[in-house]
Amino acid sequence: MQINHIVIALCALAATCLAQAQTDRPPVSDTALEEALNDKRFIQRQLKCALGEAPCDPIGKRLKTLAPLVLRGACPQCTPQETKQIQRTLSYVQRNFPQQWAKIVRQYSG
Repeated sequence: MQINHIVIALCALAATCLAQAQTDRPPVSDTALEEALNDKRFIQRQLKCALGEAPCDPIGKRLKTLAPLVLRGACPQCTPQETKQIQRTLSYVQRNFPQQWAKIVRQYSG
């Protein structure tokens, strides 16, 4: 995996999971999350959005809204399933996109 071709999210929700926190959206299944995490182009889009390096789709917009809450360990809008999926996604991003993760933490933790 080339770092210059891999960018966020922080997270496929990371982005998929974060997008789900809206009450008008159905829950994201663990299978759908796994598919999103395996879609490198999707992850790259969401990471670039989260870092302000590219335009955001609706998922990316939601990610940017919830990222500060998630990074602080509290997401009052998230269900327990969403919280678990978000943690899984963040862990995935930390392991697989360490440079982008460091940028996201700097950008959103303050």
